Amino acid sequence: MSVLKFPHLFEPLIIGDTVFKNRIFASPQGSSYLDVDQLPTPEITVYYERKAIGGAATTCMGVRSVDPVHGMNFGDNVIGLTNYRGISWFRYYTNAISRHGAVPSIELQHSGAFSEQSALQGNQIYGPVECEINGIHVLPMTEEQITGVIDAFIEHAKWAKRCGFGMVTIHGGHGWLLNEFMSPEFNTRTDRWGGSPENRARIVREICKGIHEQVPGLVIDLRISGAEGVEDGYGVETGIEIAKSVDGYPDIIHVSVGHATFDEAFTVTHPSMFLEDGVNVKYAAAIKPHIKYSKVSTVGALSDPELMEEIIASGKADIVNVARGLVADPDLPWKARTGNEKDINKCLRCSYCFSHLMSKGQFACALNPEIGREREYATEPLKVIKPKNVLVLGGGIAGMQAAITAAKRGHTVTLAEKSDRLGGILLCEKDVPFKVHMHEYIENQIRRVNEAGVKVLLNHDLTPEQAEEMKPDVIIAAIGANPVIPPIPGVDGANVMTAVEAYADPDKLTGKTVILGGGMVGIELGIYLKNLGKDVEIIEMADKLNCGDNSVHEMGVMVEIKRIGLVSHTGTKALKIDEKGVCCEGPDGEVCYPADHVVIAAGMKGRQKEAAAFAQAAPIFYQVGDCLAARNVAEANRLGFNAAMELGTRW
Repeated sequence: MSVLKFPHLFEPLIIGDTVFKNRIFASPQGSSYLDVDQLPTPEITVYYERKAIGGAATTCMGVRSVDPVHGMNFGDNVIGLTNYRGISWFRYYTNAISRHGAVPSIELQHSGAFSEQSALQGNQIYGPVECEINGIHVLPMTEEQITGVIDAFIEHAKWAKRCGFGMVTIHGGHGWLLNEFMSPEFNTRTDRWGGSPENRARIVREICKGIHEQVPGLVIDLRISGAEGVEDGYGVETGIEIAKSVDGYPDIIHVSVGHATFDEAFTVTHPSMFLEDGVNVKYAAAIKPHIKYSKVSTVGALSDPELMEEIIASGKADIVNVARGLVADPDLPWKARTGNEKDINKCLRCSYCFSHLMSKGQFACALNPEIGREREYATEPLKVIKPKNVLVLGGGIAGMQAAITAAKRGHTVTLAEKSDRLGGILLCEKDVPFKVHMHEYIENQIRRVNEAGVKVLLNHDLTPEQAEEMKPDVIIAAIGANPVIPPIPGVDGANVMTAVEAYADPDKLTGKTVILGGGMVGIELGIYLKNLGKDVEIIEMADKLNCGDNSVHEMGVMVEIKRIGLVSHTGTKALKIDEKGVCCEGPDGEVCYPADHVVIAAGMKGRQKEAAAFAQAAPIFYQVGDCLAARNVAEANRLGFNAAMELGTRW
């Protein structure tokens, strides 16, 4: 069931807690318009934001060298990602991308033996083996240098997450350092970094493993060359070996092709107009049957949605990456989704964009005069030119904000809420004294919904089929999140409840109460119950209570905890629950905490799959709020507002 012409292309993709709203990814493109500190300017921000406005699921800023001393090729950028002064600049940049529902990404690279810019600056360059490249003597990397490169990629990934990026693209293709290690033709080492495919790919696996361990939640997109496309390079059989040896370490294996330092391969990596559409898809298609755990993406000469739909539907790849196609027409995704694919300006592959960037240092396109001038034309607040019939699913914070904003912008809005009143999950906190203003806000938002003329349907838990029967132009899914229930023996006992249930009926909590979870939900619930005179303690697995990233609020929380004498046990993991209480493993071994009641406050899990089920019930679809990932009120409001602000401005 789908109202869409390209249902596979616009099927949401969920990786961990990250939702990609469709399968069209904006491929990495170089970052011009940086300032003297290599920080993003408003011009570069709006250039990438324009792709997010046009409907791409992610946009990727490329390329950030992880070693500006020894690892720079011509065209590489230092990009001030690790500059403390630059955090606010990058936060502005990533917010500009994410507010349109796209995931901001950045490409990380080391140019290895082809670090000619580093050599020109008088620095020694290194690769997997000793060799001569364009008259430059390349030394083999030592064990210490290899581990240093691994650490550099991980450290840059940490900074990327801190700056608001949701994904990193690790460049392991096109002849750069990681590709050099994985290539049997190039890497002739005989130690643990060479020889078998597993050894040659060890450096990549260690990078991905380290990022997953130290930067949880950050999606890893590993670009490889499915074949090198040069006379002495490897073919697709080796590309398959490489992909198999890294399967499961990156979240996505991004199958490109070619070797950027050779002209004959460059024009295959970046297909010329003399090659057919989707010329490089065959490499991803050859690799995908051998991959069990990672997603597989393809790239190269893609701007036709019918071809992209066929690629996804036939199983050749899970994702299509588009680069120049989104320069020629940033609105390609939205035009395809809304049935206006005939209006897409398909890339000529004339490479005017490349030549103009290299010769004049500016973005440009032969077909699209807006490119390079997005700040002038693309991002002024747009008037609604085509009012829509909007169906909002869910009457929590994000859903109410989306409904209010859309109605004020002139759209016809229906809000369907499964319960008997608006307000969402935070209604359970209505009697909490230190949340009184939050309750006032919710009541005001309910009033604003009614004043805006929104049609409210309470006790309506719609199915995708019922939503489609209403024939909306737009569905905004804001259906919230469910409490995370950890797999602890006894968690389904009669003496166990969730934090939501505890807030709703604290009178049930007689005797001793133990809260499992020392995040903000558990902490604030503990403070509330303690202030009601309850006997309550908190158990937290981590070494300290976690108040999130609001350091000022954390100070107030810790003062209150001390004032009321709320007891917590950190570094303690619950092993089982029974009628007597909770048995745990703590810093000093096994310990049991007596409890008449146990409250689970282990966080929330967005109803991502449930929301994604509505993706094809209307021509335009958004997911906002907690059904993307559990968020705070500010994020829920921001996402609901941003989705509604875009409606009817272009299609």
